[in-house]
Amino acid sequence: MAKNNNNLQRPGICSAALKPSLLALAISSVLTLPALAQATNDDELKLERIEVTARRTVESLQEVPVAVTSIGADAIAERGLTSVVEIQQFSPNTTLQASRGTNSTLTAFIRGVGQEDPLWGYEPGVGIYIDDVYVARPQGAVLDILNVERIEVLRGPQGTLYGKNTIGGALKYVTKEMSGDTEFAMSGTVGSYNQRDVKLTGQVPLIDNTLYLGVGYANLQRDGYGEFITSALANQDRENYNKDLQAFRLTLEYRPQDNLFFRLNYDKTDDKSNAKGGFRLLPSLLTDAPVPDSVYDSYTSLPTNNKVETEGVSLTAAWDINEHYTLKSITSQRKSYSPTNIDFDNTSLPIFDVPAIYDDKSFTQELQLNYQTEGFKLVSGVYYYKADSCGVFDAILGVLGQSLGAPGLTREVGGCSNGDSLAAFSQGSYQLNEQWSVTAGLRYTRDEKDAIVRNGLIFNIVYPESGWIPGYVRPDGLTTPVVLDDKASWSKLTPKLGVEYKPNSDLMFFASFSQGFKSGTFNPRATVAEPAADPETVNSFEIGMKSDWSNTLRINATLFQLDHEDRQYISVIPDPNDATALNQRLGNVGRSEATGAELEVVWLANRNLNIYANIGLIDAKFKEAITFDPVAGQLDISDRFSITNTPKTTATVGFNYDTRTRFGDVIITGNYAYRSKYDLVELDNLLTQDGYGLLNLGVSWLSLDGHWSAGLHAKNLTDKQYLIGNYAFIAPDPANPGQFIPGLGGDNTLIGYYGAPRTVSLTVGYRF
Repeated sequence: MAKNNNNLQRPGICSAALKPSLLALAISSVLTLPALAQATNDDELKLERIEVTARRTVESLQEVPVAVTSIGADAIAERGLTSVVEIQQFSPNTTLQASRGTNSTLTAFIRGVGQEDPLWGYEPGVGIYIDDVYVARPQGAVLDILNVERIEVLRGPQGTLYGKNTIGGALKYVTKEMSGDTEFAMSGTVGSYNQRDVKLTGQVPLIDNTLYLGVGYANLQRDGYGEFITSALANQDRENYNKDLQAFRLTLEYRPQDNLFFRLNYDKTDDKSNAKGGFRLLPSLLTDAPVPDSVYDSYTSLPTNNKVETEGVSLTAAWDINEHYTLKSITSQRKSYSPTNIDFDNTSLPIFDVPAIYDDKSFTQELQLNYQTEGFKLVSGVYYYKADSCGVFDAILGVLGQSLGAPGLTREVGGCSNGDSLAAFSQGSYQLNEQWSVTAGLRYTRDEKDAIVRNGLIFNIVYPESGWIPGYVRPDGLTTPVVLDDKASWSKLTPKLGVEYKPNSDLMFFASFSQGFKSGTFNPRATVAEPAADPETVNSFEIGMKSDWSNTLRINATLFQLDHEDRQYISVIPDPNDATALNQRLGNVGRSEATGAELEVVWLANRNLNIYANIGLIDAKFKEAITFDPVAGQLDISDRFSITNTPKTTATVGFNYDTRTRFGDVIITGNYAYRSKYDLVELDNLLTQDGYGLLNLGVSWLSLDGHWSAGLHAKNLTDKQYLIGNYAFIAPDPANPGQFIPGLGGDNTLIGYYGAPRTVSLTVGYRF
């Protein structure tokens, strides 16, 4: 194991930096695109109009003064995208990963802003939406793509129209509206690691032109990329990084008259994939198990079974009162339940095991009154959000407890963080003249939270409930003391101001200031009563351009600068004088800044060839991080902090080649997605992922009658290995450079989670 600047790097892993010649070629291609486009004289070519709902109404992508990427259903199918995490390749300065623990828990960062810890009570930094319904928790937020119209990525704080917890941006999952016809589609996929997927979608008019029923079902199966080499429990499924998921969707749409629309949605996802075991980057001090040969192999002393259940129902009603006014209501209720097993140390001994239960419920109600006339658009409304987020985990330090003469040692932490939020908002755009327009918006939010935390030591090995492992019975009356029972409230005004200039119909320049905030929170791991952390705030300035040239070239560019204030940071800090302590730090530790640029290009080279590229550049760093030392007093340790999951460069170049043959339409696609190096540990970073690139190729076929389709897709063709998550419970040993001080449990716990290896899949579909 080599060590460089306190960052651990494994030889042979993550060393696929983008070759300078390839990067130069991609950049030079983008820079020469305008000249190439001007040389195109094919009058039949014209860029596609892309519709988005970034400002809560349907608009053209090129008319929206927001940095937004939209991937439509056709592009999703042609590129063989199966999960929202793959969207990160096509949106600059964006990270979307199923990073650790389970296949369904999302880590999302946009422009260096996000939230790593998925524990109940913590708020995300990137808002996730399904048909404008907010998904409050990261568990189950790795959405598999089923019956999707498009996926939108809004970059930068969206505090006015989307509210709290969108300080980095928003990810919108937009499902298809029904056509009114009877339709049915089915597809089957086979691929690497015994992948076998089935998807069924359909719709039928119950009353012609009035009432429609839509259904969707997906059954997604795959063997693991690796295995649990050893397990302390018998008869365990040894697959690691496997997939066992079913998803359902029912939709009822009702149009009693032309100006009135109702949509009732129900969705459920049942993910029974195994718990995801991590790769030990350092040999264990307490076991003789070596570092595995494969980064997808692991060891465990916990059950390998895992479950993530999510369920939601929503009702959308829209009434076009007249040609100017629209009244819209969105009502939703969602819940999720997840008993999960995370073996932090990844050995066959109970050194640091954390079985846990997450149980979340939320209700939202939004009312919008929108106004539109020539030269003026207004979106306004009120929003109510109520969430109950609860859970329990048992931090099992069994080996440590036995060394102290006890049967074991468990620190059990449980509780709830319940929140109510009420907001009123309005945002309008006014056309001053043919060239100039202005945008202004304001949102007022009042948040209330109450929290209860139970935290205590049990000198035994315990699990959250009976039957967690075969034969285990949880003792009656086993509880831990209440250490925190408190409530707090905050209120916030988040504005947006912008100006737009359109010298002609194909070119727009814009400049804006926007603000967003992430809600305050109590420490769900508190060991003593402590006040809640205040909300975080992001202030963002942007200037940008959206342009179409000669109907064949689209260039959208943005420059941005943001200040991230009152950042909340929570860490587990071992106490060298008390091995059983679980010390916490929760607070608004300071401030970070980021400046960057984003460029997105689409070029229709000819009637068959479409070339696209994007590049994101960002310089994000902490400017202040305050801590207190008993001897030295207040200290700024910002030099010890890293902005995680944020490469300085993200870039993708790709193509679609479409040709018609006597057998049907053939579409060849390919892209190369590059991410420069990035840190994975926020405080005293020990893991840095080197730059790497993913090469993806695919070919699709559509029959002349439109009924049959097939797609062959190869992803990560060069089989790159790259880190997407970690657990780090060690510290550098200042007395012995290159050595480490063991953390909780007394072992060298430095664990890596990796992205998918090379895979090849074949999908065959039929539609009628």
